[in-house]
Amino acid sequence: MVAERYHEIQARVAAACGRSGRKTSDVTLIAVSKTKPVDMLKEAYDAGARDFGENKVQEILEKYPQLPADIRWHMIGHLQTNKVRQVVGKACLIHSVDSVKLAREIEKESAKQNIVTPVLLEINVAREESKFGFFLEETQDALTEIAALPHVGVQGLMTIAPFVEDAEENRQIFRKLHQFFIDMQHKNVDNVNMNVLSMGMTGDFEVAIEEGATMVRVGTGIFGERQKRESF
Repeated sequence: MVAERYHEIQARVAAACGRSGRKTSDVTLIAVSKTKPVDMLKEAYDAGARDFGENKVQEILEKYPQLPADIRWHMIGHLQTNKVRQVVGKACLIHSVDSVKLAREIEKESAKQNIVTPVLLEINVAREESKFGFFLEETQDALTEIAALPHVGVQGLMTIAPFVEDAEENRQIFRKLHQFFIDMQHKNVDNVNMNVLSMGMTGDFEVAIEEGATMVRVGTGIFGERQKRESF
């Protein structure tokens, strides 16, 4: 079942790319495997998945040694500063940098390991109180500060849009962040690539792709429902 769902989501990604005049290779599908057992991840891997997203550092640490080395682990959940040491060097991309303080902690740990850690800045476009992230008007100043950290490589932006019944309700959220993303590209900030836009989940990833997402994070659509309803 996991393989079938994974291929179905791939087909929907390709169709959304086609509708928006983009190549399928422009969009990375991240299989959000939080709370799921290793056996299910192996099924997705065998179906071709190589990018997996986890919400908790502990799950990356548990699954990392049990699965093939060519998997790219994405840290997509809120990251506490005291967990940074455990995830730096294991995650290929930290999507959820939501404060300058967190970026500085990543810098400190990355410097110890003599590596540059790729990150995305999490943006709270809808200004939801329940969500982490920079407000849009704060982002440019934060980006300038974080760009000065030599062991932190800003690759772009991420958002978690509101949970909605109709994906169209989030189109303006995605469009607004994409426009800001383009504006930041034009500023050519040193030490900032600004080539990744991570937005869209199971319920709205097609709209996100149509509005410029380069990464989508799909959990339920691949692995099935969880015991509690989640927004991924």
